[in-house]
Amino acid sequence: MSYVHIFGPVASRRLGRSLGVDLVPHKVCSFDCVYCEVGRTTQKTTSRQEFFPPEEVEDELFTFLSSRPDLDFITFSGSGEPTLSLSIGRVIRFIKGTFPGYRVAVLTNGSLLGDSDVQEALHPADVVLPTLSTVDEEVFQKIHRPAIGISVRGIIEGLCRFRETYQGEIWLEVFLVPGINTGDDDLRALKQEIGRIRPDRVQLNTLDRPGPEPWVRAAGTDELQRAARILGIKEEEAFPPIRYGETHGSPHEDARSLVVEAIRRRPATLEDLVAQTGLHRQEVIKLLRVLSSDPHLKTSREERGTFYSWSGD
Repeated sequence: MSYVHIFGPVASRRLGRSLGVDLVPHKVCSFDCVYCEVGRTTQKTTSRQEFFPPEEVEDELFTFLSSRPDLDFITFSGSGEPTLSLSIGRVIRFIKGTFPGYRVAVLTNGSLLGDSDVQEALHPADVVLPTLSTVDEEVFQKIHRPAIGISVRGIIEGLCRFRETYQGEIWLEVFLVPGINTGDDDLRALKQEIGRIRPDRVQLNTLDRPGPEPWVRAAGTDELQRAARILGIKEEEAFPPIRYGETHGSPHEDARSLVVEAIRRRPATLEDLVAQTGLHRQEVIKLLRVLSSDPHLKTSREERGTFYSWSGD
């Protein structure tokens, strides 16, 4: 069976062995983040809609999960903001009702968590992972470039309301952009609001591979540790252990070989690799992340984007 709406399993730093579920087209989102590994937003919106027939997604999940693969999570993520899909609640309930042994996670930018319909849709999920990287409106606008009408204060209040009704775990991500949201005052103010939200975990993140804006750089170890101290979070919680590994068991068993062979023949961008291999965009992104520790993988920035190549055996 050819899978369109699910991808992986992929190795996730925070969620372990994760099967991705993608409910929105590339790249429909309420943000256009300067660090997004998926690339620039092509349709910036806060309008929720039915992007795909939910039956298609459920059929793919039923086919793949019927073999009872070993997974840590089934994760709603992928090409854009998953809570924009009106199907998300239905598909979560399908998973929990048909395959109750699996834990469900939702990666979200948090922009719609103040919506009561979104809150209800996410209630059956085991873990919701929203992002909150600043409490300053100007900084928020610079990092996330949100759709009209979205403010950081609105997101914070939405997170607080969601916490009041949601019985699962909230793992809050703080994405650090050095020089933008890493000042002492910024982090202290963020800590105060995190105290109001009461997440179960706070995890730090930073740039892991080239994003859409060349001026964004990764925070170094010292910067990450300093931020953790100011935010008052333990290092073992702030920095989840790297759990990257084989994507063995993927709907595309030879996914790694497809990518390596493609860039061995000629340099290719992410877009090129998606077109050449037929793999899901998010799966290619995760594979490139796994391959980034291999000295054979080379990268170069050109006018058309970041090109990946493979040298040697």
